[in-house]
Amino acid sequence: MKIKVGVIFGGETVEHEVSIISAVQAMGFMDREKYDIIPIYITKDRIWYTGKMLEEIDVYKDFDTLKKYAKKCVLYKKDEQFYLQSLGFFKRLITDIDIAFPIVHGNNAEDGSLAGYLETIGIPYVGPHILGAAVGQDKVLMKQVMKTENIPVVPYTWFYDSEYLKFKGDILKDIESLGYPVIVKPATLGSSVGITVVKEENALDEAISEAMNYDSKIVVEKVIPNLVEVNCSVLGNYETMEVSELEEVIAADEFLSYQDKYLGNGKGAKSKGMASTNRIIPARLSDEVSKQVKELAKKTFRALNLSGVCRIDFLINKETMEVYVNEPNTIPGSLSFYLWEPKGKEYHSLLDDMITLAIKDYKNKKKKTFSFETNILSNFDGVKGSKGLKGIKGSKGI
Repeated sequence: MKIKVGVIFGGETVEHEVSIISAVQAMGFMDREKYDIIPIYITKDRIWYTGKMLEEIDVYKDFDTLKKYAKKCVLYKKDEQFYLQSLGFFKRLITDIDIAFPIVHGNNAEDGSLAGYLETIGIPYVGPHILGAAVGQDKVLMKQVMKTENIPVVPYTWFYDSEYLKFKGDILKDIESLGYPVIVKPATLGSSVGITVVKEENALDEAISEAMNYDSKIVVEKVIPNLVEVNCSVLGNYETMEVSELEEVIAADEFLSYQDKYLGNGKGAKSKGMASTNRIIPARLSDEVSKQVKELAKKTFRALNLSGVCRIDFLINKETMEVYVNEPNTIPGSLSFYLWEPKGKEYHSLLDDMITLAIKDYKNKKKKTFSFETNILSNFDGVKGSKGLKGIKGSKGI
């Protein structure tokens, strides 16, 4: 009997289209002998749709037309089963699913929001749980966690948009102490959205304003000289981890931009997600440095309590060979399948491993105690004798 996998993607995020690319890729590689695939697309206005046509990338070029054919739906639990049900006056069962597979990127989705919803329903799901997803999305919080675990991070400072308006002078001094050039980032976005490299102070204000268009929390980091960007994917959970081959990323800009990652740089280039990025595999590093990167990748994965497949991005000064963890991508573009193929793990096998891990995690979790059968309210005598209860008719102290 096949496992019914609900692939959830899209959402209200600036990485909406990136999520579609990643999800359509993944659905195309899932083993149809093992899995029935149910696409679940979340529009930018947070409406959920399902339908087989959602497996095709071309339908998203004019989704307003597609809405006539795709079915609006909601996910819910009934009698230990998980169902997609239609919306409207006459509600109908569309299908049931066994496991959810979120392939989402960015705020309002990858940041733990969707994981929290799935946890509330109780459905097993692939990928990071709430805490790992939330910490992994916040570039400031993740650095704070990594520093406590003695994981090397780039010198940085951070602030909120309201603080910049009130204490601009002090914040500029903090940034100056890092030394130019610096890189300005929205703290909770991915895919290099809203990021600017600043080489001198007179360009800083514009860069911060650009970042504040996307986020209320801003991080400013020192640019590493003689930079080489290296990525490593990790597959597993807190019990077991394995690492992929390393890639050395070749950026057309001063950092790996949204253009590099998803739009391509050739005339008429079509996006294949992160799989289309220019890269060298394996990365041109010594065995010693490669080993250091892989160990730091596993250490970061563990410290942030991640699961499924993630991609850890590194910054290396190729003269001093100092290695810094830049950030984790808890649900990476294209699920980093291209980093596993050189190790002999084809994309369909990677997806199979992720689903198997999620099922194992779910079974382990079911063994834990989350609530008690004892009802402490069963012997509760109402408001008799209770003090200080406000809002109860007749209670003292109202």
